[in-house]
Amino acid sequence: DEKHAARIFNMARQDVAGFDAYARKIAALFPARDPVLRDLLEGLFHIAMADGAFHPAEEAFLREVAGAFGLEEPCFRSMMAQFVPGADPDPYDVLEVPRTASLDEARAAFRRKVRDSHPDSLRARGVPEEAVKLAEDRLKALNLAWDELQQRTAA
Repeated sequence: DEKHAARIFNMARQDVAGFDAYARKIAALFPARDPVLRDLLEGLFHIAMADGAFHPAEEAFLREVAGAFGLEEPCFRSMMAQFVPGADPDPYDVLEVPRTASLDEARAAFRRKVRDSHPDSLRARGVPEEAVKLAEDRLKALNLAWDELQQRTAA
């Protein structure tokens, strides 16, 4: 499925029909909230930052792709914080839980995200090594977010 998704995105780069139709086709290949869709968007963030700058047009493009993939705003803000210098990570966004979430709810989200982002899980899904490296950065962000949330609730 990931190879098929990559092929569709390559076709989208060459087609004037626009990326949004292709993003929806890719989203249709996977169940809702499938980690592969997050991995793909993460890869697009990585590409957007290749020149060292994050342009408004890139943000608009990535926001539209995230919407087509069915990824919610906290997920998008979490990636912004991970990739864009100066974008402060909010622990609730990183864990993708509402600010009203209990510590137990945040812990469950943290554990699920760690499981989904674990390098061994990604390798088992056939994800390229570059994506595994991105997931390692995601794990660091998850751990920092969880630590901060625990400190906030302990205070």
